Amino acid sequence: MKIYQVKTKKLPGTNYSEIRKRAFKIYSRIKKQSKRRPYLRSVYFKKDKIFLGVFWRHLEDKLSLKDKTRRVSYFPCGVELIRNSRFDPISKENPNKRSEILHRFFGETHDKEVFCVQIKENKRSGQKYLVSIFPYK
Repeated sequence: MKIYQVKTKKLPGTNYSEIRKRAFKIYSRIKKQSKRRPYLRSVYFKKDKIFLGVFWRHLEDKLSLKDKTRRVSYFPCGVELIRNSRFDPISKENPNKRSEILHRFFGETHDKEVFCVQIKENKRSGQKYLVSIFPYK
């Protein structure tokens, strides 16, 4: 497992609404670049689009405010990792849905904290979605 070193620092703070505002500002800049669904282009997937909408829906489903805060703070690091990482992810078939493949990319922040970015790929359409960003222990 190779870990990509990001230059971006994670968002500081402990208040969810404060961190979410900063992360959503980054998301809004990405959103303005597209007329339809917001996406990032990934170097690893040969400049394929990685759609970001699922991440925010997944985040709202989380019950714990502490967990949401922890995950949103890694958003800028995750964006950089998706755009620039050439390292192979750990890929496996989704055990809950046979028509999807889950890819896990690992990164390390400027402060030496390891985190994981999870992307799901639909086997039929080939579309890829950012599902989650979380610290890896």
